[in-house]
Amino acid sequence: MVAAAVAVLSIMRIVGGQSPPAAIAGQVVDAATHKPIQDAWVTSQEEVTRTDGEGRFVLHKKAKAVGARASGYARTTSIASGNMLFSLPPLQIRGVYLSFFGVSSAVLRDGVFEAARQAHLNAVVVDIKGDRGWISYPTHVKMALDAGANHSITIPNPTAFTSDLHKRGLYAIARIVTFKDNPFAHLRPDLAVKTTDGRLFVDREGFSWTDPSQKAVWEYNIAIAVEAAQEGFDEIEFDYVRFPDQKGLVFSKPNSEANRRQAIADFLGEARKRLVLYNVFLSADDFGYTCWNEGDTGIGQCLADLGPVVDYISPMLYPSSFQYGIPGLRNPLSDPYRIVFASLEKAKERTKFPAITFRPWLQAFNDYAFDKRKFGKAELKAQIKAAQDAGSDGWLLWDPRNRYPTAVLEELSRELGWARP
Repeated sequence: MVAAAVAVLSIMRIVGGQSPPAAIAGQVVDAATHKPIQDAWVTSQEEVTRTDGEGRFVLHKKAKAVGARASGYARTTSIASGNMLFSLPPLQIRGVYLSFFGVSSAVLRDGVFEAARQAHLNAVVVDIKGDRGWISYPTHVKMALDAGANHSITIPNPTAFTSDLHKRGLYAIARIVTFKDNPFAHLRPDLAVKTTDGRLFVDREGFSWTDPSQKAVWEYNIAIAVEAAQEGFDEIEFDYVRFPDQKGLVFSKPNSEANRRQAIADFLGEARKRLVLYNVFLSADDFGYTCWNEGDTGIGQCLADLGPVVDYISPMLYPSSFQYGIPGLRNPLSDPYRIVFASLEKAKERTKFPAITFRPWLQAFNDYAFDKRKFGKAELKAQIKAAQDAGSDGWLLWDPRNRYPTAVLEELSRELGWARP
């Protein structure tokens, strides 16, 4: 959306239409090929810019440190100097999910770490704000404390946690369940989704939601994201960044497609504006059918709106979730490869975004919708190969039980040819 794009651009310094003298200048290049990287983000404590076609940048304010990042690469930070050269190593994510409670279990946590080590995985997604609206680390956000969101602390020292991940060679992604938020909805019912009779909306899992159009709700979630960035996470991933998928609900604005899309795009634009100075990546999860649907799927998610305001889009391409199949394939379990590959190809075709904009979630749990089959090596291989063949920025495996088949993934790492970054 235009408003979101303007919000992001407004943080760049423009003085009287002319740029003041440079204090810091330099270039950002690919560490493998030494070719310049265009449109890389370069940030200091107070200033943001993008690189030109030659990978060059200029900052006009003195700073102690400067960070650089670009989609498809690792981020880096260096001590500021007059003429800087950033060599960004290519990074294609191969990640797994570690749940809110899983991270506090030595058995599950160490199992994930061992799977990552043996199978050459390089990323972990961990709940910072989980599905119940609880926050996993000791937050200082007052509204979160007032809401009782620190009900269960499962990451007592997030700085030490991210440091440990980095020592293991793992890229750290902070998952924030956004608008599905039971504690905050009950603390501030004036900011919550209502039914037509004025009661708090309660979804099928028994949780209430906050209104995605309310800027106070934006502020709450962005404050948590900023804390995660300060604690050393490499990427902030907003999940449930959407409206509830139920009709007949009441929001602060009319429930039209235009209003829904505007709310989601503007929230992400504001999040980018606030987070960009921390040199972190920003991503958003979305339903798999958004790759195919022309509108917003009734929930405010439209790929065309997301691309300009995030670094990565992660469609949830679980074959079991495609209850109606896709064109030409009624039973998605019969061809998991086609579900993933065709969805990513359709997303690229419709948006014209580069392939690395997309980093899909893949199914590592057993089927629940069709024949209840176990998702084993064949199903995992088909999905991962499809993501690779589509040129995506890697992939993420989702299993809410946090039990990933180490031996299978190790075999696939050899068969499909991925290696340590």
